[in-house]
Amino acid sequence: MDTPSLKPYLIRAIHEWCADNALTPHVAVVVDEYVRVPPEYVRESRIILNIAHDATASLVIGNETLSFKARFGGIARDILVPIANIAAIYARENGVGMNFGIREASAATESDELPETPGPKPGRPHLRVVK
Repeated sequence: MDTPSLKPYLIRAIHEWCADNALTPHVAVVVDEYVRVPPEYVRESRIILNIAHDATASLVIGNETLSFKARFGGIARDILVPIANIAAIYARENGVGMNFGIREASAATESDELPETPGPKPGRPHLRVVK
């Protein structure tokens, strides 16, 4: 029997930690054809989403997808993000969170780090806040 991925559990835990500490959870998402977000807000195949309870409606962080309703420029949108496309979750106020090194489907590389993302030397954990 395959063990389920730990990633959605970590995302839910960090989201709850942010809520408990009056912090604003954000997720960095690598956008591909499976991600449903407003395309006008996507930059270089990435988008940052505020997933705080007061910024979303009907938020569900499932084992396969993250979904919610939110307003972008005053227009209500349905958002759907496969968990596999979440590159990081962090608190906006202090940058504390977790980076899930993922690869973009269109730019498969030998590294698990996000392409074109400068970072520390291998072996040292690092979370870069992208606004």
